[in-house]
Amino acid sequence: MSWWCCDQSRTRPPTPDKPSTPRRHRPRGDPRCRRRIVQHTRFRDHDDATDRRRVGIRQASLYNHFATKNDILVTLLHDTVTPTVEFDESLDDAEPADVRLCALTWFDAAQLCAGRWNLGALYLLPEIRTEPFDTFRLGRLRLARRYHDLAVEVLGGGTLAGGDPRADLPFRLVESVIDIRADRQMDGQTIDAQLPETLATAALTVLGRTDVGIVDRARALLVGVSVDSLSAVRARE
Repeated sequence: MSWWCCDQSRTRPPTPDKPSTPRRHRPRGDPRCRRRIVQHTRFRDHDDATDRRRVGIRQASLYNHFATKNDILVTLLHDTVTPTVEFDESLDDAEPADVRLCALTWFDAAQLCAGRWNLGALYLLPEIRTEPFDTFRLGRLRLARRYHDLAVEVLGGGTLAGGDPRADLPFRLVESVIDIRADRQMDGQTIDAQLPETLATAALTVLGRTDVGIVDRARALLVGVSVDSLSAVRARE
């Protein structure tokens, strides 16, 4: 699967229909614009002209939003991580680690489930290993570290807990949504609306926590936050 169908190293001369503004000054991509492009291309090989026709925008408009196709991909990738990071930062540190971990897992799984397209599948593109995507990879690693740190705290903290392989499982459970979605889409099935809660509960279970009260408290933290994501999952059933 390739994101590019043209030589990125070449710079096209400006035309009357394309702004000659230096790329660094071009405005950040409009989320509606980028999602319309992705919804109609499904990450397959394609060219600019095809993209523009399918989403109903002019060439000038496309280049006002994005300097290159890489910019679209970078923005989409950040959209799979940034909302979860912001949600984690909003959680009160006074809450027990197991409650915060459950809520974080629940929210993250819900937002990975909610989009019309399985954007997490972009993680497998070979381009992601290149320099333009360093910031995204670093952000994802930091999120994984956050899961690990919370899991270690749930396991009791200390060196022994830090080396416990179970501490890495909550993050892996969340990202299992990507493969689950891919398999279900191949079979023409939809994602179960209860999957985010199921994975959040599983993240606690693998760490030895089975108290229903933890899940209930995490659910309370999600009220008014992830409801849109959960509704989007249910709407596709």
